[in-house]
Amino acid sequence: MPPNNIHHQILDNLKTAILLVEPNLTVSYINPAAESLLAVSDQRIHGEAITKLFHEQEDTLVKLLDAINNCEAYTKRETVLTLRSGIEITVDYAVTPVTEYRRTSLIIELQPLDRLIRISREEGLLSSQQNSQALIRGIAHEVKNPLGGLRGAAQLLARELSDPKLHDYTNIIIEEADRLRNLVDTMLGPHRAPEKQMTNIHEVLERVRQLIEAESEGHIRIIRDYDPSIPDILGDREQLIQAFLNVARNAQQALRQIDSEDRDPTIILRTRTLRQLTIGTHRHRLVCSVDIIDNGPGIPQDLRASIFLPMVSGRAEGTGLGLSIAQSILNHHNGLIECSSEPGNTTFSLHIPLEHAS
Repeated sequence: MPPNNIHHQILDNLKTAILLVEPNLTVSYINPAAESLLAVSDQRIHGEAITKLFHEQEDTLVKLLDAINNCEAYTKRETVLTLRSGIEITVDYAVTPVTEYRRTSLIIELQPLDRLIRISREEGLLSSQQNSQALIRGIAHEVKNPLGGLRGAAQLLARELSDPKLHDYTNIIIEEADRLRNLVDTMLGPHRAPEKQMTNIHEVLERVRQLIEAESEGHIRIIRDYDPSIPDILGDREQLIQAFLNVARNAQQALRQIDSEDRDPTIILRTRTLRQLTIGTHRHRLVCSVDIIDNGPGIPQDLRASIFLPMVSGRAEGTGLGLSIAQSILNHHNGLIECSSEPGNTTFSLHIPLEHAS
């Protein structure tokens, strides 16, 4: 029951992805919105089984056959579909039986949710980052003022003490006050606004690679997977080096936890361009994406939602500031860091818009 010309024009101009499925569960029509969503053409999929278009974990065919046989519509929410390319998309979809001449076909409407989910997740991440920065600024103000008084009093006391041995105690007070002040300053992130200029992202990554290779003394293999076509970005070179280095050091420290005899400790530096990527609530036409991937043990499940917050670390000796500072630097470049992790594959993706660069 393919659509007639009038209906065809209407369906072709809808923003909703529409599929028409025959009683034998073959696809007889998909509109342009569905072609874009499912990454397939109507001509290529015409007459093919719907299972060649996508599948989900549950038995889709049984549900579709029930809808045809019983003429019962149904809707599914936040369903993950795996496309024939292997890409997964999250959608709401509605199945509506349509009977004509005692023959029941199905209309399937697909509403993509990935962008909405991404916006919601990134808004939460940015909100957490802003809230934590506001909290830290308040703490910094309350801590640095008494620290300054404490340090000044220790200096005055040292001048009044005639016994040089007692100076050791005042020096400890001064040194510890300085250490706490430096810790608070570090928590606040970069001390200056970014000095942006056209910067080659691969020069930044090569500097990071050299530092990591020197620190690991050759015990970690670093693979470069660069896209040389990426244009220069508008950014602060030194701050970007600091951000990428913080993430790479995080991977390096994670790799220390694995037995090198069982697994080759490896970090992959990969660059790509992404089109039409949403960061926060803004959709960017072109984005430079840098993936820093390691084959370490992965991030514990209970830490994944909070790893970008200050003082959160999966290591007993860690300060929990490296990723927080890196996220703050990326925010100053209108970018964002995302993370996905499982044992043997942890990926930090650093996204920086390229619109200003062009």
